[in-house]
Amino acid sequence: MPAFSLIAVITIIPVIYVLYRNPGPILYIVPAPWRWLMVGGQLIAALVAPRALLDAPHRFRIRGQLAGPHTREAGKLDIKGIYRWVRDPFLLSGLVIIWLTPFMTVNLLIIYILTTIYLYLGSLHWESRLVAQFGDEYREYQEHVHRFIPRLNPI
Repeated sequence: MPAFSLIAVITIIPVIYVLYRNPGPILYIVPAPWRWLMVGGQLIAALVAPRALLDAPHRFRIRGQLAGPHTREAGKLDIKGIYRWVRDPFLLSGLVIIWLTPFMTVNLLIIYILTTIYLYLGSLHWESRLVAQFGDEYREYQEHVHRFIPRLNPI
């Protein structure tokens, strides 16, 4: 786990505790059956993340990522699985899970906005590493596949 991720996890724990102790005023509670549709969307998104993890080694060549750009370990970009539809399925699933929460408090809204910003900035950072690793090949992939809005037909 990169140091910035570890620091993010450690620093968010007190915030989560404060939210648990004081959730703040309720902004809305979605009634059934809409609530169950939202929870269903969250469950589907929760299934996307493990699928993305299984497909990730084919896309990123994780050893090459750790070795750094322009090394023999980097290899060729190999797009498979869910990455043929969306470039960052982790971002997509994370955003769907948090924003389809069937109730919202002021504190949750603040945390969700901050989490969305964090996930998006993390995605930008990760993609800059992939551009450094794969160059024009990855830039072409970026032109054809959206970051977190899935394509209707895979590449």
